[in-house]
Amino acid sequence: MRNSFAASVRSYFRSSNRWFLRTPERALDQAYDAAILIKSLEDAHFGGNRVAFDSGNYSRSAQSYFESELKKNLDIIKIRLAEFKASSSILRLSSQATTEVQLEDNSSDFQGLNVVDRPNLILKKLRFIDEILARYENRSTNPLSPVVVRQPKAIAVNSADRSSLMADSNSARNLNIESDKKLLADKTGVLPRSILDTVDRIRRDLDPEAEEQVVQTFRQSKVKTGIAIRFLLLLIIVPLLTQQVSKNFLVGPIVDRYRAEHEAADVFINYELEEEALDELQQFEQRLRFEILIGKVQPKEESEILERVKEKAEEIETAYRSIGSDAIKNIFSDMLALAAFAIVIATSKREIAVLKGFMDEVVYGLSDSAKAFIIILFTDMFVGFHSPHGWEVLLEGASKHLGLAASHDFNFLFIATFPVILDTIFKYWIFRYLNRVSPSAVATYKNMNE
Repeated sequence: MRNSFAASVRSYFRSSNRWFLRTPERALDQAYDAAILIKSLEDAHFGGNRVAFDSGNYSRSAQSYFESELKKNLDIIKIRLAEFKASSSILRLSSQATTEVQLEDNSSDFQGLNVVDRPNLILKKLRFIDEILARYENRSTNPLSPVVVRQPKAIAVNSADRSSLMADSNSARNLNIESDKKLLADKTGVLPRSILDTVDRIRRDLDPEAEEQVVQTFRQSKVKTGIAIRFLLLLIIVPLLTQQVSKNFLVGPIVDRYRAEHEAADVFINYELEEEALDELQQFEQRLRFEILIGKVQPKEESEILERVKEKAEEIETAYRSIGSDAIKNIFSDMLALAAFAIVIATSKREIAVLKGFMDEVVYGLSDSAKAFIIILFTDMFVGFHSPHGWEVLLEGASKHLGLAASHDFNFLFIATFPVILDTIFKYWIFRYLNRVSPSAVATYKNMNE
């Protein structure tokens, strides 16, 4: 009876001791989780930047929600970091102490500890937490408000208080020196980072579940790639199919019936088509008279020549009436195709996110020379020296497709402004994103462009 009671007391004491020894690690994990929540909040709603509402993109209720979440997580980080530092100073947490605990207690809870990986993991978590806190320093009262620097008030102190303040300042200076040394040790580390990364990679390779994780990752990547490609094809096929089906089976019969019932309607829907028809008829008459004069065609009476010209005019009328009807069909069918495209976009938010991730992997996964080649190709094609000719052809083709008269003033204004805006967007993307993700690609682009 006495032995069982002693064993239970010993077991309770061992579990309490183990829980107490894990206090620094538990506090650090909680602070790290709160920092991850803040980072996810920044990535999801603020483009990876700090939580702020200077742009005014959110309502007051959303601002209050973000403010409460940010303050809550910042308080958790500060409290848990203080707990981590206090418990670490008491227990003097180190890899040696962890080794002693592992040797003394052979329980299964301590079998997974890695003496080499543990300091590196702690340093990574602390570095990440410090990066998050550095964005919100000097904002302890209201992290979302701008920094307000207040002038210190003059305080009268006596000689005893002055000596105590001097002692406190010296101790604070010593603490700052020690903290600087700790930060320097955190940056350098006992072992080089490359060795620790190599050990971590070897540990992952020797993990019996590594193969299963690789297969699972490959399956997830395969599923995402399939979703992205299917959605990309859907964005192309659905509008085109809607345009063709509506033009041939819905809009087309209605337009043909209306124009057949109203034969007095204008044959030409714009003046350019009328000029083209008149030029064609005039060239036909001149060609016929020329062939008669050179003896290529037998001489004809004037009435016969007029009859041939009248027949040609009727053919031209039929052809240009069909061209006008086709332009009207294109207008309504293109509107339906645009509506179908908008519906696909509105109902496929998940697929859009997957496609965005897939495109990022494809674009940023290219080599530096390939990135520079694609950037130069697109910039020279759309905003380069010869791009105005291509834009002019595209605008004229769009005008003919919709049956509109090409406005040369609008074309010149579009060519003078839109490529400049597009070039600015390209340069901003290179400066804002590509320069941060792949600086070597930007250097390669500059060298190739020169």
